[in-house]
Amino acid sequence: MNFSSLGLAAPLLNAIAETGYTAPTAIQCAAIPPALSGADVLGQAQTGSGKTAAFALPLLNALLAARPAGGARKLHALVLAPTRELAAQVGEVLRGLASHLPTPVKVSVAFGGVSINPQMMALRGGTDIMVATPGRLLDLLEHNALKLDETAVLVLDEADKLLDMGFADELARILALLPARRQNLFFSATFPPAVQALADRLLRDPVRVAMPDSDEHAPDIAQRAIEVDEPRRTQLLRTLVKEEGWRQVLVFVATKYASEHVAEKLRRSGVAAEAFHGDFSQGARTSVLGDFRAGKLQVLVATDVAARGIDIVQLPVVVNYDLPRSPADYTHRIGRTGRAGASGLAVSFITSDAEQHFRLIEKRQHISVPRERVAGFEPTAPAKALPPGAHDGTGGIKGKRKSKKDKLREAAAAAAAGKD
Repeated sequence: MNFSSLGLAAPLLNAIAETGYTAPTAIQCAAIPPALSGADVLGQAQTGSGKTAAFALPLLNALLAARPAGGARKLHALVLAPTRELAAQVGEVLRGLASHLPTPVKVSVAFGGVSINPQMMALRGGTDIMVATPGRLLDLLEHNALKLDETAVLVLDEADKLLDMGFADELARILALLPARRQNLFFSATFPPAVQALADRLLRDPVRVAMPDSDEHAPDIAQRAIEVDEPRRTQLLRTLVKEEGWRQVLVFVATKYASEHVAEKLRRSGVAAEAFHGDFSQGARTSVLGDFRAGKLQVLVATDVAARGIDIVQLPVVVNYDLPRSPADYTHRIGRTGRAGASGLAVSFITSDAEQHFRLIEKRQHISVPRERVAGFEPTAPAKALPPGAHDGTGGIKGKRKSKKDKLREAAAAAAAGKD
């Protein structure tokens, strides 16, 4: 199938060709036609499958068909994204396609962590498409920088992450300001119960598009699980980077401190590495990511702020220095590699404390990754077995501190035991 068979307008087909797209992906083939027809769409596909273009192309196509005759622009579409990186990436895709169109399309991007004033100035005269994180969008609305009452299309990109990151209240406030009659496009790699409940409440007879996790559609990612003692993980990482010739590696850790600590140790050993976490200013984020994309950095050590929204072309290797808290986040992490038809490698370090949690990830992801050992780094600590009746690890591992939910569960259990 090619793009011309999807029902897109001729100017947009020309723009697609100019941008370098060759053939539509599976999610684009399935989602674009119903989106063009005005139907609500509930799209699920693996990370790196082309979800952004699956909603970007219908949005631009609709603008070509209904350009305003004159006067101020009206907001046609609102795209909500959970992170500033994802918002910037979506904006980049939309602007790239729009730049080749015969009529101008204004795409605005807004997120927190930077001054709001330039973003407000950019909205003077209106905008056609607004891409924003929920918090900054509400700030703009409070400053009367834009209105949502005539928005024709709402897009939730990575809807599961929007709720997982605690944006439920912000979403409710934004939804209340949108017109009742609108098109809704929900796209995500996973649809946990909370997101499904939101979709059921907001979408009207949606066209459900789910790309199966089959070998045909699955990204080409080789997965490795290396057993190692916790204190020796950084040494193992340094050895693998050098001996296996990894030119570019994205390493996931659990905490901001760990990202700084691991990056510093790598630098001391001669590896060009930098930390990347939520305390970075937008300027620092842009600079570090720019250096990583340009190859000036060999290793980027990141917290889960980088799990979504960062698209590094042909990123060859992802390393789980610390395992993610949830099996779903494992999918998003390793999905940073093996994108757009390229092959990739995902390596997970398995300590004695992490073995049970990795088994849970394997179970939930329907995979089995053989354990391996690297000469000189054989673990001395045996994998810890769970005591009878203990939790199987769904609370995840994030450093060694218990989460607030874990503490609340323990307190509730203690209180209940005291009543018996």
